[in-house]
Amino acid sequence: MAFRSTEKPTSRKSQAISVGDGIKELLKFYQLEGKFNETFVIAHWERIMGKTIASRTDKVYFRDKRVFVKLNSSPLKKDLILNKQRIIDLINAEIGNNIVEDVIFL
Repeated sequence: MAFRSTEKPTSRKSQAISVGDGIKELLKFYQLEGKFNETFVIAHWERIMGKTIASRTDKVYFRDKRVFVKLNSSPLKKDLILNKQRIIDLINAEIGNNIVEDVIFL
């Protein structure tokens, strides 16, 4: 004979949340939020920086809150170095979090 409990499980929340909020909570709980944000920036590099810069970008990767951008255009590299803080602000604004402290152009 099986016993059925009339009590609700304590691990569930009593109110419903959206799927987006649930995913955010899971990312925080499993400490994957930072890696997710880094991957998001890489995947959306063209939308953040524009088509012109993205077409001259060979590779984008993260290491220790720094973004490394490999470019194939020297004049563009010089121009982006002069606007480094603006690029950092654009990336952080896109994520809504301060995940980038520095941008290094290769």
